[in-house]
Amino acid sequence: MPKVAVLNNKAEKIKDIKLSDEIFGVEPNDQTIYDAVVLKMAADRQGTHKVKTRSEVSGGGRKPWRQKGTGNARQGSIRAPHFVGGGRVFGPTTERNYTKKQNKKERRLALKSALTYKAIDKEIFVVENFDAKSNKTKDFIKSLDTLKLEGKTLIVVKELTDNLILGSRNLRDVKVIETHEINTFDVINYKNLVITEEAVKMLEEVLK
Repeated sequence: MPKVAVLNNKAEKIKDIKLSDEIFGVEPNDQTIYDAVVLKMAADRQGTHKVKTRSEVSGGGRKPWRQKGTGNARQGSIRAPHFVGGGRVFGPTTERNYTKKQNKKERRLALKSALTYKAIDKEIFVVENFDAKSNKTKDFIKSLDTLKLEGKTLIVVKELTDNLILGSRNLRDVKVIETHEINTFDVINYKNLVITEEAVKMLEEVLK
């Protein structure tokens, strides 16, 4: 059972807590992690790319030259794909579906596997509470600097406040989410996982 220290707002150790082996100590399954990441990235695709076929480009209403007698091959329209300015053949359309499927059990295993890797690499930091005193980014940075973290940081709290949202939204390498929003992609994508003690308890209740 992994054991981590609970830190206060001055990054001082208050106590130790034991993380559940059912969430932070499972046998990691790399395939489910991969599938969950692919699913998330596929779901983020807008699918707005589109090219025009020969029936959609403008012009080409009449034959470019008569059927016989020119010595050229017969042509019906200058908007055929082999003409400059013609339509595209088999180009991307908005009709393509990028959605992937993964069942609930696999999603949970992927998240547990990602959390287990974080526990193994000692990249989980449990804090007693994480709340910004104001909505200013510089104050949020000061609160984060006390933990002396390097790299991208994911912060998981039980409940978001206006100060947390406004103070962190301009920080490129920091993301603040509620417990129910945690997902495999974010856990893998961010180096450090800062989570409040309340959020840990809630996460363990949900994923058991």
